[in-house]
Amino acid sequence: MSSDDVPHGKAVVISAPSGAGKTTIVRRLLEREELKLSFSVSATTRSARDYESHGKDYYFLSNEEFDLAITRDDFIEWEEVYRGQKYGTLKTEVERLWSLGRNVIFDVDVLGGLNIRRILGEHCIALFIRPPDLEALKSRLLHRKSETLESMNTRLEKASYEMQFESKFDATVVNADLESAVAEIYRHIHKFLIKNV
Repeated sequence: MSSDDVPHGKAVVISAPSGAGKTTIVRRLLEREELKLSFSVSATTRSARDYESHGKDYYFLSNEEFDLAITRDDFIEWEEVYRGQKYGTLKTEVERLWSLGRNVIFDVDVLGGLNIRRILGEHCIALFIRPPDLEALKSRLLHRKSETLESMNTRLEKASYEMQFESKFDATVVNADLESAVAEIYRHIHKFLIKNV
């Protein structure tokens, strides 16, 4: 999919290593109605967590359903983020939100975020959320209480790898203090959305 294949709305990508706080930040941004943001629900093959629901947090698909969607070219981008866990951004989701006059906000992993940024070009801003350090990230993952020791170690290894891509984003915000991070991200998004209006 290229930027010519979709209507020309605007998009905001929020990417971060798992546990850096991107989902909490996105929820806070969605409360700011003046930004006219609507959440792009991703598809995934991973199991739903207790507090998640289909169609609201993710479209939870079987591996077979996900692979069929790949074959039909239903995704703007997709990848296997962890072994056996695929995530993807559905074209229909973005088109639906843009047709409603909304700005689309994505809560996606780092490589997925860069792919969306590349495909949507000037219609998109991509922001990287960085934890203060890996120790803070480990503490946040432990606090979740949804990780096994093995899955936490996998996420920490992946986080270390993902931090290498920070410079490829339009801006980086360190999430040491949630209120300050949200305020800084808001400023970046507001400036982008009012540009060329």
